[in-house]
Amino acid sequence: MPTSVLVVHGTTNGSTARIAEAVAEVLRKEGLVADLASAGSVRDVTPYGAVVVGGGLYAGRWHRDARRFVRRNRRALAKRPLWFFSSGPLDASASERDIPPVPGVRRAMAFLDVRDHATFGGCLEEGAKGRIARMIVRKGKGGDFRDFPRIEAWAAGIARELAGAAEDG
Repeated sequence: MPTSVLVVHGTTNGSTARIAEAVAEVLRKEGLVADLASAGSVRDVTPYGAVVVGGGLYAGRWHRDARRFVRRNRRALAKRPLWFFSSGPLDASASERDIPPVPGVRRAMAFLDVRDHATFGGCLEEGAKGRIARMIVRKGKGGDFRDFPRIEAWAAGIARELAGAAEDG
């Protein structure tokens, strides 16, 4: 039976949700069962064999819903394979080099023995929610910096790792 994976996201303007969708799509193509949900809507992770958590970055912190999800489910998350991703840089830096997790995410990773973390570029376009977001767009600093081939390669690596674990188990 294929491993079931929960892919959750904390996002304000939908950019991180679209990254999570891409991750779930790749996991499904690789033969896994992958459910997608917003971090604020999930109450129980026990039906899942693995979890991927993504959060948008805002002022150097992970999205509130992603932080709360991890805190609320920390015991269950510690018992299963777990991956984190962040999205947010509004430039090409995330595609050019590895960007380490922000301090709060790094602490959670150590506590929960997270297998991997990746930071992907973000997307902030016209119609964004929030005064600061609208100001960034107005100043011409927005845009779409998500690198979907890189996101898909990262997700394929998760699928390979889970397939290897299934063969070993």
